[in-house]
Amino acid sequence: MIKVLVVDDSAVMRAFLGRVVGSQPDMELAGVASDPLLAIDRIRRSPPDVITLDVEMPRMNGLEFLRKLMAVRPLPVVMVSSLTQQGAEATLRALELGAVDFFPKPASLEALDAVGPGIAEKIRAAAQARVGRHDWAAAPLAPLRPATVRPAARPAGGSIIGIGASTGGVEALRHILTALPVAMPPIVIAQHMLPGFTETFARRLDADCELSVREARDGEEAREGGVYIAPGGRHLLVQRSAGGLRLRLSDDPPVNRHRPSVDTLFRSLAQAAGPRCIALILTGMGADGAEAMLDLRRAGATTLAQDEASSVVFGMPRQAIALGAAREVVALGQVAARLLALSAQAAQ
Repeated sequence: MIKVLVVDDSAVMRAFLGRVVGSQPDMELAGVASDPLLAIDRIRRSPPDVITLDVEMPRMNGLEFLRKLMAVRPLPVVMVSSLTQQGAEATLRALELGAVDFFPKPASLEALDAVGPGIAEKIRAAAQARVGRHDWAAAPLAPLRPATVRPAARPAGGSIIGIGASTGGVEALRHILTALPVAMPPIVIAQHMLPGFTETFARRLDADCELSVREARDGEEAREGGVYIAPGGRHLLVQRSAGGLRLRLSDDPPVNRHRPSVDTLFRSLAQAAGPRCIALILTGMGADGAEAMLDLRRAGATTLAQDEASSVVFGMPRQAIALGAAREVVALGQVAARLLALSAQAAQ
């Protein structure tokens, strides 16, 4: 049984999350707390397997509590986020501090029941997660750097990098992309994320990277030095066009319960780029991306999967490896160097 501690200053949310947990056959409510200080007492008396944590609470901010928790007693934490610009910023900071995942507060009381199953899935994923104190957990939030002066982007010469990720992927992507130089093929990303958060995610990455990072736009050309993130709630596809590669967005039904779907992106890359593609599947729960990565490998693409030791949740990479879809298994700390080397080979 997954023991869940709910930390939220809203009595309505505490009651709702308690019902979600109590209705699952593999979960039990370890307790509720209206602020972090009460949560600390609960944790000392009966450590939970997963914590759901609000950001704005009395006596101690949720982010400050998360920082302290990850420094002394790391536990899987799923953040409760508001659907605002400020909420998105706080959510991404929480992921930097070590939170496993997040879910947004429903816009209305009537919408509560509809989001229950999704919340339960995120708690299950968190229960499987490897958590620990990251090197960046103790660092203060750095101000966003002024935009880097970048050379004019050139159309892709045919080579392209495709990346798929889910739980734990936000920080894995930040780790990889901040280590890459601007002289890279275009990079297209399907990260399982809800609408309203990918724009903020892309903007924060853009401020930290030499590469130009943004949400993908329908019909735009993929260019060298560009990173294109699938907007939350939309599929991202790549199509070959005269002289280059073009991005397309789709509102087709979810694939593997996800939109954006890694399978959708990878299948389009198999057709559009084939052997000129480098594909990488990162940490995440489930199997999204595994079958399409096998299609990519059969099409001659170079395929990589993150290793178990560095994955927050080893579900998606495990499935790709089990299918024989991944040609290489790489630790997160080695991914950037490997992508750089493979890109240099492809350019020769």
